[in-house]
Amino acid sequence: MSDGKALNKLRSFNFKLKMLLEVTNNIITNMPVEQLIDRFHTMLANDLKINKVLIYIFQENSWKIILKYGVKPEDYDHIDPDRDFVSIKDITVVYSGSDPKFSAFDFVIPLYNDDKIIAYMLMDDFDAEDDGMSPSIRNLQFFQTLTNFIIVSIQNHRLVEENMKQERFKKEMEMAAEMQKMLVPKSDIFSGDNRIYVEPFYMPHYQVGGDYYDFDYLSKDEMFFCIADVSGKGMAAAILMSNFQASLKALFVDDMDLPTLVKRLNSIVVRNSNGDRFITFFVGRYNFKTNTLRYINAGHNAPVLYNRAARKVEYLKTGCVGVGMLDHIFNVEEGCIHFDSDCKLLCFTDGVVELESDGDPDFGQKVVVKCMTTDDDIKTTINNIIQSLDIQRSNAKLFDDITLLGIDFHVNC
Repeated sequence: MSDGKALNKLRSFNFKLKMLLEVTNNIITNMPVEQLIDRFHTMLANDLKINKVLIYIFQENSWKIILKYGVKPEDYDHIDPDRDFVSIKDITVVYSGSDPKFSAFDFVIPLYNDDKIIAYMLMDDFDAEDDGMSPSIRNLQFFQTLTNFIIVSIQNHRLVEENMKQERFKKEMEMAAEMQKMLVPKSDIFSGDNRIYVEPFYMPHYQVGGDYYDFDYLSKDEMFFCIADVSGKGMAAAILMSNFQASLKALFVDDMDLPTLVKRLNSIVVRNSNGDRFITFFVGRYNFKTNTLRYINAGHNAPVLYNRAARKVEYLKTGCVGVGMLDHIFNVEEGCIHFDSDCKLLCFTDGVVELESDGDPDFGQKVVVKCMTTDDDIKTTINNIIQSLDIQRSNAKLFDDITLLGIDFHVNC
């Protein structure tokens, strides 16, 4: 080998090493993907003197162009990566008789990661050197290695970004779940009041859910309680339900009658959901002096009322359509029940009664009724329902939010 050729070979080796070191440094310093692609463009066009490049990368289940220069739309708009790249497994030289779809280019270079093709680089050739060999052909392996390095780094960078986004989303969901827990009342609101006992249970299907319950005093002689279920699951359902809860708190005062309350809530839900969602809702107000329960069932599962003395079960169905189903609710019926002895009431969302066993679609409802028709207090009743239906996170049969709201009414206290 002549001294001149040896010197040129050394220069070429040093040049390639310099480029690899620069790319490595860019990756190590966590250069943003867009800047990394721009720098690679500069290296290909200015340093390697490649005048035409088109790079496809497989991301999010489809092929996308991440770098193109020196090309016109007519050079590639007829290329279908899913169809045209399927047979290309190795570096391919495009000759005059080759696939006309690639006629604007001289080489098609597949790029691999873990033996799987993740990208394709299409590029042109340039003038031959004195020995008659094209520099592109001479350096194809280097081009493939360099580009492969860049593409894998881009994929890894995007994977890290996606993981970070997922981690941020996870943290945000955890915060939302904590906030949602803070919005529901505690049972000790009625502690010390022997006229009533309330026992809630709530388990969202996801971290946040679209179920809601509430209870509080309206005055020293009245209390209210409610349960609701928004159509759908997840964050959108949780946001709508939080807005619904805030609206209820703002509207429901001791002189607000239930039909007016439901109509106003309906208008708010229609406006906030744009007609895409609705809420099933049960609301009751109980007067301690008269032992009278007034209620409206707006399309919700009928709560089960059990009179211990009479051993009688009653389903509270009176009401109207779900909140948000119609632009205006014109006919709202209010139910009224007088308690002459101790009773217990269970409200629940459809995630409870839609649970099946051995193909029995009424299994959940049957368990609820069986557990309710006993002399057990409401806390024991709810615990029995949870055990009988295996309501826990590990139960793969659960597919919806689960909410139970039970009340013991003591009329002779």
